Amino acid sequence: MPFYRTALLICLALAACAVTPPPDTATVPFAAFGTMDNDVAAANLAGWAFADPARTANDPVDGARAVAAVDFLAGELSSNPRWVMMSPFTKQDMLQARSELRQLLGIVANTPSQVVTNALLQFADQWQADRRRVALQILTAPGFTQPPEQTLRVLSNLPFNRAANIAGMNASNQVFPGGEFGRAGR
Repeated sequence: MPFYRTALLICLALAACAVTPPPDTATVPFAAFGTMDNDVAAANLAGWAFADPARTANDPVDGARAVAAVDFLAGELSSNPRWVMMSPFTKQDMLQARSELRQLLGIVANTPSQVVTNALLQFADQWQADRRRVALQILTAPGFTQPPEQTLRVLSNLPFNRAANIAGMNASNQVFPGGEFGRAGR
């Protein structure tokens, strides 16, 4: 076999072995989504919140936490070895949901997940504590392009988002023992 063919085969073999780095992943504080297991709690929150827009209507706290859950899970499900057996379709759906929700809120696509997740969780905490001015100031974090009042309106009235609905329901189903965990299908 001529040298160039051997070299080409070696290059192709190496390219096939290249590993894509995991998506950007945030870390969240203990019990950030309400229970000790942030992954399961975030999946449950996303599954619940995005199943029906009425669940977060007029509630920017739940809206912000639900969007933060999706942003967090988009990286977490693809980077944490705990979820290696989770359906790749669910992981891809969660990444799509992250992208669509960021677009909806006017968040720049490549903003680090840590910035987005921190801002949304801090906003929710401050709003719930009735520190509205501080909460709105948090929505000026890097990567947030809309005026805070506009972001608040969206968080208070999240529209139905198919990607977030599918990703949330599938992730929620797959994190439970005896659920769909590890199934390759949707």
